[in-house]
This record gives sequence, C-alpha cells and structure tokens, in this order.
Amino acid sequence: MQFSRLLLVSALLLGSGRSLAMEPFVIKDIRVEGIQRTEAGTVFSYLPIKVGETLTDEKAAEAIRALYATGFFRDVTLEADGGVLIVSVLERPSVAQLDFVGVKEFEPEQLKSGLKQVGLAEGRIFDRSLLERAEQELKRQYVSRGKYSATVTTTVTPLERNRVAVSFNVVEGEVAKIRQISIIGAKAFREKDLVDLFVLRTPGLMTWFSKHDQYSRQKLQADLETLRSFYLNRGYLEFNVDSTQVSITPDKKDVYITIGVTEGEKYTVSDVRLAGEMLVPEAELRKLVKIKPGDVFSREVLTESTKAISDRLGNDGYAFANVNAAPEIDRDKRQVAFTFFVDPGRRVYVRRINIAGNTKTRDEVIRRELRQIEGGWYSADKVNNSRSRIDRLGYFTEVNVETPSVPGTSDQIDVNISIVEKPTGNLLLGAGFSSSEGLILSGGVTQSNVFGSGNHLGLQLNTSKLNTVYGLSLTEPYYTVDGISRGFDVYKRDLDPTSIDSGQFRTSTLGGQIRFGVPVSERDTINYGLGVERTEVATFADSPQRFIDFVNTFGTTNTAILGTIGWARDDRDSVIYPTRGRFQRLNLESALPGGDLQYYKLTYQHQWYVPLSQHYTLMLNGEVGVGDGLNDKPLPFFKNYYAGGVSSVRGYKPNSLGPRDTNDDPLGGSKRVVANAEFLFPFPGLPNERSVRMSAFVDSGMISDKFEGSAFRSSVGIGVLWMSPLGPLKISAAQALGDKPGDRKEVFQFTFGTAF
Repeated sequence: MQFSRLLLVSALLLGSGRSLAMEPFVIKDIRVEGIQRTEAGTVFSYLPIKVGETLTDEKAAEAIRALYATGFFRDVTLEADGGVLIVSVLERPSVAQLDFVGVKEFEPEQLKSGLKQVGLAEGRIFDRSLLERAEQELKRQYVSRGKYSATVTTTVTPLERNRVAVSFNVVEGEVAKIRQISIIGAKAFREKDLVDLFVLRTPGLMTWFSKHDQYSRQKLQADLETLRSFYLNRGYLEFNVDSTQVSITPDKKDVYITIGVTEGEKYTVSDVRLAGEMLVPEAELRKLVKIKPGDVFSREVLTESTKAISDRLGNDGYAFANVNAAPEIDRDKRQVAFTFFVDPGRRVYVRRINIAGNTKTRDEVIRRELRQIEGGWYSADKVNNSRSRIDRLGYFTEVNVETPSVPGTSDQIDVNISIVEKPTGNLLLGAGFSSSEGLILSGGVTQSNVFGSGNHLGLQLNTSKLNTVYGLSLTEPYYTVDGISRGFDVYKRDLDPTSIDSGQFRTSTLGGQIRFGVPVSERDTINYGLGVERTEVATFADSPQRFIDFVNTFGTTNTAILGTIGWARDDRDSVIYPTRGRFQRLNLESALPGGDLQYYKLTYQHQWYVPLSQHYTLMLNGEVGVGDGLNDKPLPFFKNYYAGGVSSVRGYKPNSLGPRDTNDDPLGGSKRVVANAEFLFPFPGLPNERSVRMSAFVDSGMISDKFEGSAFRSSVGIGVLWMSPLGPLKISAAQALGDKPGDRKEVFQFTFGTAF
C-alpha cells in the first residue's frame, strides 16, 4: 500500500491502538477494514471525525479513544492513503455459548441470569476481564445456598467467526450446616431456651426441607432482633448484643455461631405520665395505656400503648399523631418511669380513595364495603374496618391499604387500596378413601363474583354414592343499597345411605326457597327465608322399624313448608387466612303448619381464632344441633343430624357416628355436638406464605337422640390447608381416640377444589 506521507510511528495510544504520525490533511473519504460482525455504520457513528474535516494527531488520538470505548475492538489503527483515512480494527470475539459442568444446585438459566448482571452473556462481546467477576458471582450463588466449599474453574474455547465458548466447571461440594449456636453472657435464662427462639438451628427432623440449618446473614439479624425483643419484653431495659461471630471449619462443612450479650438489670415501672396536647380527655387516654406502675417493663406492652393512643387520635382525624414514651431510668432502684408525650399534629381529611388491582371486580363492589368516605375526616377505625370488610368478601388474596399525604398540603391524605384478585369460581371436589368404599367423589360449581358484580351463583352437581344433588342458587348481597341481600334456591336431592352401609332408606326431595339477609350492625346479620319441599321416601324389608313406621304413618310422599330464621356475626380479620376474631351462627329451621311434616332444627356454631404470635394461631370451634317434632309429630328420620368425616370429626368415615340399626348401619340422631381445637402454624420453610398452612388438631363429637357422654368420639391428627392455584386443598391424617368396636375409622381424608 502506498502512503502519501509516512513519518515516525507515534507512541501507542490506549493499548495497541495507533496512528501513524502525519501532517494534517483534509479527509476526502473514510474506509473501515477488519470488521466481521460490526456494521460499518456503527463504526462511523462512534467516530468523532467526518469527511471534509482536517485530521490532526489530536483528532486521531480522540478517534482511537472513542472506538476503544465501545468495547467492540481490541486493536484500532488509523492510516492515511492519498487523502483517504483507513480505520483498521480487530474485533473482540463474541460469546457464542455458556456451558455449566457439574452444576446440580441451580438451573442453567438461573445462573445465566446472574452472570448477565456482571456483563457476561451469550451474544455479548467477550471481555476476559469479566471472567474473574463471573467466577465470583457463581461462588456467591453457591454461598447463598450454604455451599462454601464450591470451586469454579473457567475454560475459554475459540470458535469459528471470531466467537468463543465459555465453560464453567463446578465442584459443588457439600452444604455447610450449623453445628452449634452459643450465647455467651446469658444468666437469667437457659441458653437452650434462648437458642430455641431462633429460626436458625442445628440439623433436625425438618431442616432438610426448611433449610434453617444453613447460615443466612438475614436470618441471623432477624434472630438477634427476636432475642433482643425477648429480653426487652421481660424487663431487661439495657440488654445489648455485644458481638456476633460466625466461623466456618477449614473443610467448609460446619458453621459455628457465637453471640455475646450483656443482659443488664431487670427493671420495673415506677410511674406513667401523660403530657402534650392530648385533645382527648386524659382519663380516656390513660385507659389505653397498658403498662402500669409496678409492672415489669415490656417493650411490647409499651409499643401497644403508644399505638393505642395514636390510633385513638387517628379516629378523630389526626392521621399523623406522634406519641413518644420518654424513659427516666433509676439504676439504683432498678426502676423506670415513662412520660407519654402526645403530639396530635394537624387534623386531616381524606381527599380521594383510590382502588387498584381490580381487573375483574367492579369498583362499586369494593366501594360499597368502605366505611371511610371521601371528603370526610380521616378515621383509623373506619379505614381498618373498610380493609377488613373488603378482605372478608373472599374475592382477593391480598388487600393492602396505604394513607399517603397529599403533596403540597398538610391537612389532606389519600387512601390507596391495592388488591390482588383470586379466582372466585370453583369446581369443588370432595374425596375420601377407605378400603371398603374406595374413592368417593362429590362436587359442585360456584361463582361467588359473577361478572365482577359481587353476586353469587351456584350450580351444585353432587354425584357421590351417598348424595345426588342438582341445585341452583343465586344471591345478591346488595339487593338494596343499604346491604339487604336476597337469594333464591332450587334443588333436587336424592339421598341413598345404602351405598355407605348406613340406615336402609332412600329419599328424593324437590324444593325451593327465597331468603333475605338484613345487616343490623357492622358485624351482625339476620337471615330469614321461606321455602317448600316435597319428599318421596322409600324403605326396604331390612330398614329400621322406626323408618318403616314413619312411612306407614305419613306415607311415601310428604310436603313441608319450611321457614328459616338465623343470626350471624363475623368479625374475623380474613375469610381466607383468619388469624383473629370470631364467627358465630345461630339458625332455626322449622316445618310450618299447613304441610304434612312439622318439626324444628336449631343449630348454633361458634368459631374463635386466637393469635398466639405473628405466625401461630389457635382455632376453637363448637357446634350444637337440636331437632324434634312439633304437634305430636316426630322429627323425620331423613332430617336427622350426622357427623364424622373431614368437616366434623376427622378419623371417622363420613356420617358414621351415632346410633346404629340391627344391620349395624348409622341412623343419625336428633342431637349433634362437634368440638374442634386446631393449632395453626406456617408450613415449614414458608413462614410468610398466606396460601398454605398446617394444623395439629383435636376433634370430638357425638350424634344421639339424647346428650350422653358415651356417644362422644374423638381424634387427633395433623392437617394441611393449601389455597392452591387450582383451588383449595385440605388434607388430614387422624388417629381415632376412645373408639369402640364397630366404629368405622378412616385415617386419611382430603377435599379438593379446582378454581377457575
């Protein structure tokens, strides 16, 4: 190649990039050489010099720096040939593929995503300086899984068309386990009891699933806060965590955690005072202060007191009330006095209520549950009540409420309600399994939020051995604007207890009813209805004598005019995942004069959720049912109560409790009692997952024609409730207690519903 001018080669600029020293000349043309993947237009776009400009050594150096800065090239040369500027480049290779050898802990795509964050990815320019960062990123991923001994080596293989393949060879090693947690300086409590407070622990029965025996810095910080709260809630005002040491053995298989603490002295409360602008009678605020003189100091009770005062002021519109408890410590007497300084701030009102996340449910369905109104003074109770009412609709998996201040104002806030909708249609399936009956299935179709209107539509299609039910129901929860509900039911029920070895009879019932619900308070509703049933009864030669006598007296076909009235109160914090509150229901069903049958059935249920901690809840449930005939007529045997199974006393076959006929088949009874106690706790490894939790339960119940202790049957067991993407799944495994010969037991039971 002939060059118009060729002088000394200048010093290398930015690596191997270079330009031959030349006298300034006007660029007539620019030619790019050496590119394979990069478009010439890309090179021109980064060049700071154009045709027609005069090229100088300074501009040449600037051009080289600009092309190097793209990261596309590992060598850049500028030369001149008769007024033509020749840009010669040597491209960096591109990454054609990333391979992982010996990786079992992670999915390849998961690792590729992590490497992409450090700049190494398929299709990108290969930069050898990134390899060390990539190796460190892979090791970090393994450290997060407790595999501290993992080793990573990298191999780079050149490919055709200036490409490379990068292979990571990994020796994962074993997971390091926590072998010991020590607390130094603890005297008031046993070290074992303190360690039991931690989420982190040494290997145990369930740690293979929960991974709590693997060290995590975040979990350790949370455990230290739990330890601090434990001491502060028991009077140790000056408790302090002095040091935390985490060490790993040379083979990187065992982790040891040592925590140094200073307990300090145990303090009692000497005095409690109120100060500041209270705006509420001091006597009323004092009732909200839970911590009293003479009590052992508790940070938890102190926090509850400040929150209670703040919430009380919030009910009057002071959304940003600030309540601080200032301590006065007397170390000699080991006492502390608190002064609650109350600063209500400015009274605020609600500018707007914004709802987000309801793609299907209409705004009005949510807004009619609100008790806080736009333009009104803010009330903490009304906002919380609104959130609870929306949650109890059962249409949403999450209901979150925020109350941000309006920018540029000091007396306005917005209420932002964000929801996450869940499927509200269900194809419900029930199942039980026993050696005698095999698998028993039943089901129904419901839609509790038809077209987002909040109306409930149900189509019951039950084809189990025991029941064949065809039913259609429609409920309008807001038939009137003030919340009166109206519903209709039409149904056909065929009952065949012979299929489950129960009393020998069959019934076929055709009926319908209209019902109303009248809210009498925020939590209470009165329900009443009127309906008609026509029942055909069939008995057999081996049917119980009282069944045959009933049919001989009242015939094989009879009609009943049914009146129902009931009361319900629901103040649970959630329908899907309740942790506190009660649900009560009282219902009376009576066959009124004018029909062939006259009887009554009175049923009461009381369910109570008691929070034991953030994650643990105790559920107590009690049900009592009483029935009898009226006007010298008996209670129809096909209206008897039954119990046993997953919805009453687990561990026994469905409807199997109570008296039996000469064929040893259950007859049911006019009296029913069921009691359940369940300790609800998170599924191991999923402490914050609201869709699944487990329980340890005790069930007890009886069916009889009189209340008698000998009729009770009990069971203990464990269960799982999972609101799966396909619908609710409830599984139980129970052991019968106090059972007697002839009782029909069933250890494993479950129900499943498919949501749509």
